[in-house]
Amino acid sequence: MAGSRQPRTRGAPRDATPREPMIVAAQLTKAYGNFHAIDEVSFQIEKGQTVGFLGPNGAGKTTTMRIITGFVPPTSGTATIGGYDVVENSREARKLVGYLPETVPLYTDMSVKSYLNFVGTLRAMNSRHLRNRIDDVVDVCGLNDYYHSYVGRLSKGYRQRVGIAQAILHEPQVLILDEPTIGIDPIQVVETRQLIKDLGEENTIVLSTHILPEVSMICDRVLIIHEGQIVAEDTPRSLAERLQGVERLSVEVQGPGDQVASVLRKVPGVMNVSYSEEGDRNTFRLQLRRGADLRDEISRAIIENGWGLLGLQLESMSLEEIFLKLTTTEDTGEATYQGGNN
Repeated sequence: MAGSRQPRTRGAPRDATPREPMIVAAQLTKAYGNFHAIDEVSFQIEKGQTVGFLGPNGAGKTTTMRIITGFVPPTSGTATIGGYDVVENSREARKLVGYLPETVPLYTDMSVKSYLNFVGTLRAMNSRHLRNRIDDVVDVCGLNDYYHSYVGRLSKGYRQRVGIAQAILHEPQVLILDEPTIGIDPIQVVETRQLIKDLGEENTIVLSTHILPEVSMICDRVLIIHEGQIVAEDTPRSLAERLQGVERLSVEVQGPGDQVASVLRKVPGVMNVSYSEEGDRNTFRLQLRRGADLRDEISRAIIENGWGLLGLQLESMSLEEIFLKLTTTEDTGEATYQGGNN
C-alpha cells in the first residue's frame, strides 16, 4: 500500500516523481462473436493514482473492469495488476484488488458483521486479523450503528457502504469501483465521495461513473472510452487545453455593455465576445486565439476608457464539455471518434 502523501491539488498529479505502474492493460480485446465489446484497449495507471473511467452506456467500461479484476478473460491482449497477469497469475492478482460492482453482491439475510466475516473467511484471512479488520472497516465506512443490523434492512446508501467495506476488508492495493454512488440520496452521495477520496490517499483507485462532477472532485486523471476504444487519457485540465482550440476569458466590468463589447472586439487576438448584463455590471466571455494571453491588453483597454474592472479569469472547458466533444458530434448527436491517447 502507498505510504503518506504530500498535499495535492485535485485533478493534477500528486507529485512529479515517476511512480511504478500498478495496472497495465495492453491491447485488450473482448469479442462476442463478431461484436467487439472492447478493441485493443491499452492504458497504464500508476500506484497511488485515482483515475476516472468514463464512457457512454455500452462503451466498454464494465467489460474492461471485469477483465482487469479477473472476472472474465480477454479474447486477446494482457492485463496486469502489480505485475501479476490477471489470467496467468489470477490468484495473486486478485489478492491485490478490491472490487465494488455496480450491483453490490450482498446477502440480505446476514447481519453486517456476519457478512463481512463470511467474506473474510472466503478470502482465507487469519481469524484474529479478520476480527480486527472488520472493526476497522466498519469504523471507516461509518457502519458502527448498523454492526448487528441485517443487510436487507439497510438503505441503498448503507448497502453501498457495506459493499465498500467488503472491497477493502483484505487491505487491497487497488480498488475498482463501478458506479459507487448510483441510486443513493444526495447526503449519502457526498459522504460516499468523501470516503472514496480518503481511501484514495492509500490506494490506487479506478472509478467508473456517469456523474462527471464526481470525477472532477475525486480523480487525478480520466480515461474516456467510446465504442470499445480509449479516445482520451489525461488530466481534465490538459484535455481542455488540447481540445478547446481557443483560450477563454471571463471579464466582469462596470460600464455600458454594448460599448465595452465594441472595444473588446477590437483588441488583436480576440475572436468573439458575448456578455450578460446585471445593471451596470456586465460579465463578458471572450474567446481568444489559441495560446494568446491577453489579460494585460484587456485590462488596459477597460481602464483607459474609465470603466471599472471588477474581475478577470481564464476559463477551461468543463469535464462535461470534454466528454461530449469526444463522444458526440454537435450536428447529429451521433457517437464519433474524435480524440486519441497521449
